[in-house]
Amino acid sequence: MIDTGALATGFAAQLPDWVLPFVASYAGPTATSTDRMALVHALADRNHVAGNGGPFAAVVADPGTGEIVSVGVNVVLSSGLSSAHAEVTAISLAQAALGGWDLTALRPGLELVVNWRPCAMCFGAFLWSGIQRLVIAGDGPELEELTGFDEGPVVPDWEDQLRRRGIEVERDVLREGAIATYTAYGQSRATVYNARRGAGD
Repeated sequence: MIDTGALATGFAAQLPDWVLPFVASYAGPTATSTDRMALVHALADRNHVAGNGGPFAAVVADPGTGEIVSVGVNVVLSSGLSSAHAEVTAISLAQAALGGWDLTALRPGLELVVNWRPCAMCFGAFLWSGIQRLVIAGDGPELEELTGFDEGPVVPDWEDQLRRRGIEVERDVLREGAIATYTAYGQSRATVYNARRGAGD
């Protein structure tokens, strides 16, 4: 017989206590995708210093009004959950706030703003969320080279895959801000939480 008493029946991840006061006191505008990326960079810079996880943040926003629907930061270390990346956190909190899994049906036209191209896991989470626009600071090898993170096997035609599904992509928005954050992280000797794959890894 299986001992069901030893099986977990739920899990949770939540934003660190500093995030909402930080956002409430943020003085910058949110009218444009560049404005919203500036907020993402500010959150990412603070997050890794606070020790919650990696130097990553994301927001779900309404690009028509500039309204921030949800905010996410990477909480892998503080939650103990490898899937608690900034994009997953922001998407999940938007779904919780709006009351369902299909964000297109609930509020058409939402965008995800994140400080690099989503990793292999977050690409899938974004694809199935119903968000119709992706704004990224950049893509390419710099994130992995500067931080040591393994972003996984993202397909080479990821951008075309999104566009075929009607998802708009805006790239290279405040790219240098992301590079500065990743450089600082790499120099800080913070925890790089790639999974262990065997002896010597």
